[in-house]
Order: sequence, then structure tokens, then C-alpha cells
Amino acid sequence: MSITVTEAPIGQPAPKRELFNAGLAMAALKQSVVMLRPDIQWRNPVMFVVEIGAGLTLGSIVRAALGLSGTGPRLGYLIALDVWLWLTVLFANFATAFAEERGRAQAASMRRTRVATPASRLRADGSVEATTSVGLTPGDRVVVNAGELIPGDGEIIEGAASVDESAITGESAAVIRAAGGDRSGVTGGTRLLSDRVVVQISAGFGQSFLDRMIALVEGAVRQRTPNEIALTLVLTAFSLIFLIVVVPLWPMAYNAEQYMAGYLGLSGALPSLGTDVPTLIALLVCLIPTTIGALLAAIGIAGMDRALRANIIAKSGKAVETAGDVDTVLFDKTGTITLGSRRASDFLPVGGVSQQELRIAAALASSADQTPEGQSIVTAVLADVPSQAIEAPKGAQFVPFTAQTRMSGIDLPDGRRVRKGAPDAIADYLRAQGAQVPAALTPLIERVAAAGSTPLVVADNLRALGIVVLEDTLKPNISARIAQLRQMGLRTIMITGDNRLTAATIARHAGVDDFLAEATPETKLTFLRKEQAEGKLIAMMGDGTNDAPALAQADIGLAMNSGTQAAKEAGNMVDLDSDPTKLIEVVTIGKQLLMTRGALTTFSIANDVAKYFAIVPALFAGTLPWLKVMDIMHLHSPTSAILSAVIFNALIIPLLIPVALKGVRYRPLGADVLLRRNLLVWGVGGVIVPFIGIKLIDMVMVTMHLVT
Repeated sequence: MSITVTEAPIGQPAPKRELFNAGLAMAALKQSVVMLRPDIQWRNPVMFVVEIGAGLTLGSIVRAALGLSGTGPRLGYLIALDVWLWLTVLFANFATAFAEERGRAQAASMRRTRVATPASRLRADGSVEATTSVGLTPGDRVVVNAGELIPGDGEIIEGAASVDESAITGESAAVIRAAGGDRSGVTGGTRLLSDRVVVQISAGFGQSFLDRMIALVEGAVRQRTPNEIALTLVLTAFSLIFLIVVVPLWPMAYNAEQYMAGYLGLSGALPSLGTDVPTLIALLVCLIPTTIGALLAAIGIAGMDRALRANIIAKSGKAVETAGDVDTVLFDKTGTITLGSRRASDFLPVGGVSQQELRIAAALASSADQTPEGQSIVTAVLADVPSQAIEAPKGAQFVPFTAQTRMSGIDLPDGRRVRKGAPDAIADYLRAQGAQVPAALTPLIERVAAAGSTPLVVADNLRALGIVVLEDTLKPNISARIAQLRQMGLRTIMITGDNRLTAATIARHAGVDDFLAEATPETKLTFLRKEQAEGKLIAMMGDGTNDAPALAQADIGLAMNSGTQAAKEAGNMVDLDSDPTKLIEVVTIGKQLLMTRGALTTFSIANDVAKYFAIVPALFAGTLPWLKVMDIMHLHSPTSAILSAVIFNALIIPLLIPVALKGVRYRPLGADVLLRRNLLVWGVGGVIVPFIGIKLIDMVMVTMHLVT
């Protein structure tokens, strides 16, 4: 078996940061007060209702202080009620503000790497002029030497070198970037550790990938996701329904009091039945889903934050959210499932061709090929053949490899045309010129492919000379990582330009569910659209320009930071570690976001059940004695019941902020199991916790003689 597995690490998680920070908390607290402005607060309809209620209660306090409220509630009760209503709004604002401040802190850290870096720009005549990153424009070519900072985003077009990307990724291990492949992309602010390269700039100063990262992290362009908008509409509808239910209680109670006074022949107003405006506001606030309304924005912001801490840049909150719903994953084979640096291990001639002739032809076809595979062919041939024998003569023209032709080669001055490439591509090339494919070639290809290696056919003019055998190396632990995705319920598909036999062998050892062989950019795109037409949400990973169409079409396009600029622009996520198996973290973060939102929504709605049993019997049991049987909490008094419920309603928000920021732990279980667990833990918990909390608050207030 030719597939080998290495044990080198394929990426490390970003350093963990503490959940709370005193400096961030103070900044968020100040922002919480600023967010009380109605033009800001109305964006959260649920909390806007609470703020209006707090303002109306404040008006009742003024009336009571001026002696204009008659026999209404005591001033102390109104003040306590209003304080806790305002705290409810502030706690909700704090949750959102703190999540945003964490993002701004990360942006500030990244902004420190965004400086005017010295640059050596190449002129058209080949000379070099000194400038800075500020003066660079897309298309400029710059020379970067060992020890220098790369002045801007771009692609290496000449040379290869080690690059320190720790300023961006947080990883201390250097990475190799080289021209002529899919690992040519570099990011401004990273440092060259060795050699010399020429970089073609792809973005001007202020328009770089890092600048876009900073804007995204700061939340300047954060848009609410469709799921978040839908949930906001549901919460608004809930609030409207309860508003319609609660508002008529005041005139009903007022008319009942007047009727009772007239019936008994009494003059003056009767004592309130517990349905004064402040109390009804408290009832409304406790019954609408304030908990999830307060934490909804923070959950979405924290999802993007968690993605960033995993060294993944999500270009929108929608991308993170969609990641939780994907059901099909497309893996590119080379560089994703395998290490990507296939090496020439054998040369198998056919039709009486000598191995020496095959070796020289293969090396000639690869002489200008800068890919690792092409260079490995030249290296293997040089072990037995003098370098003069494989030097391209003057006037020779190199034919570059393309994803469409899937072959490369050289046209020599004497008219010879030497080609190497995928077996079917070379076969089509020979047939197009009226040549025959040797009968011995097909079983040889099948034998090599069945062993898990990649066969490349070499042709000289109208003759197929034989096969170059390239060995693939599976990425470390890739089988376990793919098995983890399958455990999450995801279907895994490998995409490769290799023939079916090679693809089948690699797919079997990697453990994917299916594969697409002999794939071109067009077939990738067609396959992806077909899957989407069947209602599937697709995640696609890639790093090359030929992956860009599929990355743009996919619901989740995860581009490698080391890849080409076209791939990074096409995807809606970028992995700074350039670890394609990072999709597991992407999916986990997406599912965690959806689970957190679902869990806290369930908890919030379940909360209302307990608060209903706390307030309603206490308010109306005196007027409607049959409600007394519902008074299972036996709170001290109506005043105590209302205050206890409002205080609990306010305090539960900051207590749940860590859950919103950190997220509910995701376990790769089936949907039915997760639903049952969610209902059991957060549904039942959402009913039980308020009963306990409200009762304890009531007991504390009674013990401290704060209520009558």
C-alpha cells in the first residue's frame, strides 16, 4: 500500500482568553448607559418595551411624590419596582455591549500589526525603489528578503520561503509559501524568515484582508442573520400578544372599582385591586420573553468571536449560523485529505520504451513545472541522469498545467511535443491527433491507482512512453477527523482530479462517504449545484484559484489563508491556520451557536410559566378566590410577589451572560437526542429555577422587612 501517514500536527487551537476582563466590563457598562437612548434601544423590541415600562413607572413615582396618585401603591414599592426595571434594561444592554467590547479588543490587537511597513517595489526596468505599504497599489511587485515584514496582502510569484504568521494566527511554527501553487498567498504584517521572494500585491493599504478582519471583528458591518431576524419577530409577536392581554386589565379593574364603590354606596376610591399601571407593567415585563430578548444579540456576536478565537475569520454572522446547518461536506483531496506534496516514486515504461527514455521525457516535461509534484519528478530523475540531459534547449516553450487540460509539458525546437498529465487527459490528447493508446497502458494505470498512488502518463509526440508513479500521503489523523464529521451527521465527499481507481482507494482509507473523480472546476460547480438543488446545505474547502467558483457557490466556503487571493475572496470564511480539517471547528461553532440560541429561548419561555404562577394568583386571588388554588408558591404578599418576580427577571440576565458568550457545549449526538436533552435541561430547568429563585428573593425581602 503506497499511502503513508505522518504524525506531524496539522494545526493548534488559538490561545484561550479569559471570559471576563475588568477593563472590558467597565467599557461595556458605560456603553450600556449610552444604549438607553431610544434611537438605539428600539432595535431590540423586547427590551424597548421594558424601557417604555420603566419610563411610565418613573412617571408614577413623580405622581406619587407629588401626592397626585390617590390611594395607589406606596412610593417605596414604586421606586424599587422602577429601579429593577431599569436594571433589567441595563443588564440586557451590558450583555450586548460586553460581547461587542470583546470584539473591539481583538480588533485593537490586530490593528497594532497594521503599520506602514517599508517596502521594496520593483520597477518595470527591474530596478528597485524604496517605499512603504501605504504607497502600494494592487498589481505592484515587491521584493521581500529574509527578516523583513511582508508589506501587504498578495501572492508569491517568484521564489519560496518560510513565513512567520504568528502576528495573524498566533502560531509560532513557520509555514512554507512558494510560487506556482495553491500555497502562494501571503498576508501583510507577517515576516519572512528565509530566502527571498517577489510578491505581487493584491490589495492597497486600508483595503487589505487584515483591514476587513478588523472591521468585521469590531462589528461595524455585522448584519443580523435570517434566523436571528426571524426569532426577533417571534419575540416581538409574543410581546405584542401579552401587551394586548395586559393593557385592558387596567380599565377593567378601574370600572370594577367604581362599580363596587357605587354598589356599596361608598364615596371616594377603593383600595387598588393590584392592577395599577406600574403593577401591570411589572406583569407585562415578567411575561414577555425578556431573557432571550436581552441575550439574543450577544449570542450572535459571541458566535463570530468564538470563530475568531479558533483562527477562523467569518465574513458574516450568517456564515457562522449556516455552518450549524450544513449536512454535506466537500473535501478537496490534495492538500486537504492528503498532504499535497506527492512525490515521484517510480517510472513504468510501456511498449518497449526504455526507462531512461521515459525518465528524460518526464523530466523535460517538468523542467519548468514549479509544483511540488513536478519538482519531485526532476529530483528523482537527477539521481540517475546528468543534469545536461534534461536541460530545456534554447527556444523551447513550456506548456503550463491548467485545471481544464490537466496536463503540462514542453514544445522543443526540433518539433517534439512532450506532455505529462492525468491518464484520461493524455489519452484524449493522443486520440485527438489520431494516435493509439497502448493496450498495456490501461492495466498498468489500474494497478498503480489500485495501490492508492497517482499515475501520470508521459507522451512524446504521438507515443505514450509510460507512467510516472506519484505517492500520496494522508494527513495525520485525517480518518479520525472525518469520522468525527460523520458522527455529527454530516455526509463527506472527496473531490479530486485523479482517476476513479486512485480516488476510490484514497476515499476508502480516509473514510469519506463518497468521492468525485477527474473533477474540473466546472464539474465541481455542477456537482455542488446538483446537491443544493436537492435541498442540501454544502460546505466546501479550497485554496486554489480553480476552487473559487465552488467556494463562492457553496453555503459555507472555507478558504485557506495560505491559498490564492481569488479563493479567499470567494469564500465566506477564511482559516488563518490553513488547516482544511478546521471545518470540524466551524461546524461545531455553528451548531453551538444554534444550540445556545435554542437553549436560552427554551429557558426564557419556560421562565414565564413560573413567573405566571408567582404573579397572577397574588394579584387576583383577592378578587377571584378560585385563583387561590394556583398560589402554589405561597409568596408573602402581592407586593412581594411582584417585586420578587421582577428582581429575578433582572438578575437572571447577567447570570446567563457567560452561557451566551461561551456557548452551550455541543455534543455530536442525533437531532432527536439533542432536542430531548435541550427540553429536559433548559425547558424543565427554566421552569424549576424561577420557582426557587423567586421564593428565595421573597423570603429575603420578608426577613429584611423590605415588603409588607
